[in-house]
Amino acid sequence: MSGAPGRLPCGPPIAIIDIGSNSVRLVVYEGLSRAPTALFNEKELCALGRSIATTGRLAQESTARALAALRRFRALARAMGVGRMYVLATAAARDAENGPEFIAEAERVCGQPIELLSGKREARLSALGVVSGFFKPDGVVGDLGGGSLELIDVNKRRVGAGATLPLGGIRLQDASDRSIKRADRLVRDALEDSGHLDGLKDRTFYAVGGTWRGLAHMHMVQKNFPLHVLHGYTIPAREALEFCRVVRRVDPDTLPAVGVVSAERRPLLSYGALVLEHIIRLGKPREVVMSGLGVREGLLYDLLDDDGRREDPLLASARELGWLRARAPRHGDDLVEWTDRLFRSVDIDESAEERRWRHAACHLADVAWRVHPDYRGEQALDMIAHAAFVGIDHPGRAFMSLAVFYRHMGLLDDEASPRIRELASTRILDRARTLGAAMRVAYLISAALPGILPRTPIGLKREVLTLKLPAELADLASDRLKNRLQKLGKLLARRTALVNV
Repeated sequence: MSGAPGRLPCGPPIAIIDIGSNSVRLVVYEGLSRAPTALFNEKELCALGRSIATTGRLAQESTARALAALRRFRALARAMGVGRMYVLATAAARDAENGPEFIAEAERVCGQPIELLSGKREARLSALGVVSGFFKPDGVVGDLGGGSLELIDVNKRRVGAGATLPLGGIRLQDASDRSIKRADRLVRDALEDSGHLDGLKDRTFYAVGGTWRGLAHMHMVQKNFPLHVLHGYTIPAREALEFCRVVRRVDPDTLPAVGVVSAERRPLLSYGALVLEHIIRLGKPREVVMSGLGVREGLLYDLLDDDGRREDPLLASARELGWLRARAPRHGDDLVEWTDRLFRSVDIDESAEERRWRHAACHLADVAWRVHPDYRGEQALDMIAHAAFVGIDHPGRAFMSLAVFYRHMGLLDDEASPRIRELASTRILDRARTLGAAMRVAYLISAALPGILPRTPIGLKREVLTLKLPAELADLASDRLKNRLQKLGKLLARRTALVNV
C-alpha cells in the first residue's frame, strides 16, 4: 500500500470500529481529511441489542459473534498499516446489565480502550456527521440504530443539545413482542413527550442509520430514480409519510423493491417506517434527506482543527480527485479564476451553492484525459455523477457531470445521458452548457497547462465578449478557437472578439 500512486499523501490510514446494537462495523479511511474516503468497509450483523428490552442483558450468541468480528477487524487494521484506531460502542453496550463485562472483554480483544458513547455524545457525533456532509444544513438529525434513536438540532456548523430515545428497531421489535400496533403506541408516547421535534416544522429532517437507508433505497428503486446515490437523496415530507404508512402496514417481503435490502434487515423496515412516520406527523418537516454520514464521520470531523472544519468538503474532494487524475492539477485553480472573471463580467446570476458547483467542476474538468477521446465525455459524466462526494445534492451532481461532458463532447444534448438530465432543471442545464462551452475555449488555449489562463483574460469590453491573447501567445489564435468563442458568445447572447494585446 505504501506509495500507491492512486492514494493521497495524507498520512497513515485511520480506522473506526463501531459496536452498534445491530451491527459491528470496521471502516478504514485513507486518512484524516475534510472529505475522508473509505479504503475498506465491512460489517457483521451481530444483533447485540436483541433481547435487551426483555432480559436486560446482551445475549451470549450475539457477544460471541461481536468478539469474533472484533478479532478479525483488529487483524485487518494491523495488516492495512492503520496509524490510529478508534473503537466506539453505543446503545446495546450502554443499556445492558452485562454491558461493562462485554466492554472489558472487547477491550482485551481490540487491544485498546473503547469509548462507550452516552446518548448525548452519540447524538452530537451524528449531528457532526451531517454537518460534515451537507452544505449549510438546517433541521433536525435523527440517527436510528438497533437500540436507540438520537435526535439533535443542527444549523450550519452549530449543533444543539441531543436526546436519546429507546426507539431503535431491534428494541422496538422486542419491547412490542413484534406487534406493530404495540410499537406504534411506544413510538407515539416517546416522541410526543420528548419535545425534540418542536423546531422541525418546515425544515429538513436528516435521516441517519441503516434501516432508514434501506427504506430510501427501496423508494429510490420504486421511483426509478436516475442516480442511485443515497447520500443527499431527498423525499418530500408528504410523499415520505405515505411511503412509510405503506411499509409499516404490510409484510416487508411483499414490498416492491425489497430485494435491495438485506434479508437480515428486512424485519426492521416496518419499525423504521413507523418511527419516521411519527417524526413527520409530529415535526412537520418540509422534506426528508438521507445522510450517508453519521457517528463515524462525525468523529473524524471532530478530530479536525478549526481550519479543517471550515473547509468545503465538496471542493476538498474535487481538488483531491483532480490531483489524482488530472494532467496538471494546478490548472484547475487557473480555470476557477478564469471562469470567475467570465461569470462576473457577463453578470450571470449565480447563487453561492451554484458557485461551489462550478468551482468543483473546474477541478474535475480533466479527470478523464486518459480515456479514449470518443468516450471521455461519457466516462467523465459517470465518474463525477457517481463519485463519493459529499456537500452536494443530486441536481449539483448533474450540473458538474454535464458541464464536464459538454467540455469533452460539445454542446449537443442528444449524446448526454438522458437519466442524468432528468435531475437538472432548465437553469442547471443552461449553466452546465455555459460552463462546458467556456471550458472548451479554455482548454484550447491552455492545453491543460497551468500559468496560461491567467495571461489570457476573458470578459466584456463595450458589451463584446473579448478574449485577450498577449503578444507571446498570439500564435494560439486559430479558426477553431474563434469558433468555440463564438459558440460561447451565442449562449450568453453576446458578440465576441479575439484580440491580440
